[in-house]
Amino acid sequence: MSIFSSLWNGPAPGAAVEITSGRVSAATLEWRGDQAVVAAHASEPLPEGALTPALAALNTHDRAAVGAVLGRVLDRIGRPKRVGLVIPDVVAKVSLVRFEQVPSRAQDLDQLLRWQVRKSAPFPIEEAQIAYVPGMRVPEGQEFIVSLARRAVVEEYESLCADAGAHAGVVDLTTFNVVNAVLASGPPPAADWLLVNVAADYASIALMRGSDLVFFRNRGADADGTLADLVHQTAMYYEDRLGGAGFARVMLAGASASSARLAGDLEQVRRSLEDRLTLPVDTVDPRAAAAIADRITASPGLLDTLAPLVGLLLRDRQGATV
Repeated sequence: MSIFSSLWNGPAPGAAVEITSGRVSAATLEWRGDQAVVAAHASEPLPEGALTPALAALNTHDRAAVGAVLGRVLDRIGRPKRVGLVIPDVVAKVSLVRFEQVPSRAQDLDQLLRWQVRKSAPFPIEEAQIAYVPGMRVPEGQEFIVSLARRAVVEEYESLCADAGAHAGVVDLTTFNVVNAVLASGPPPAADWLLVNVAADYASIALMRGSDLVFFRNRGADADGTLADLVHQTAMYYEDRLGGAGFARVMLAGASASSARLAGDLEQVRRSLEDRLTLPVDTVDPRAAAAIADRITASPGLLDTLAPLVGLLLRDRQGATV
């Protein structure tokens, strides 16, 4: 399974779908020997306002429009009956929870994790869908990466797929699967590395120690401050609280999908990171994990779109495991 627990667990499917506020995208893989290849891909924009990702509120405002776009996208990749579903980071709250002693029974661990994250949930914990996976082993005990979402919101996205004739056997978050795409591309850096993933309406930052997540933060586009401020604050936290010794690699994903307003901010973030860390900022390229068929033009926008889809489809491969 992936280094992160999906909101609805299951083995990696043969097709992946991502639903964002701006578009629906999908891809399938095929294998040519040991090489994964993107066999089919489709993407189509959504009408403005048809879907607005949110943690605790209704996400779908024009179900018919979203369903029609999803149906056409699925048609173009062969109408798969089972898909993995990638949904926006902002529909879930991600926490790192540490225990000195881990309960031996899964049921006890589940209850303890629910108890730990209940205060941060903006809705009753009884309405939550919680998934978790072991994170780093530390001297103080064991960390767990916990994803908390409102069950009704996850079911919104699942039912969109069901109405289009596709069962969503796996549901996971965008940035988690961008990370998986990086990890499926080869051995992770031995030292710490940083990923900044940007969408049209949010940005997420993941600090990684090899293949382990050590910090995760998400910021909506309507939040105070700039993305550059967020990255700077995260870098300071990394140095002051996480004992950071410096990054071996810095990666940026999703830049082509950002709004015009955010594009300038992204360029500022890139320059600031390169100046501060004296490292080049690399763009996530899923072709290192899955080749793209010759007939598909690999534009920057396509690479950004494919990254989380490829990450989900390769989540069971050795490069994307703990």
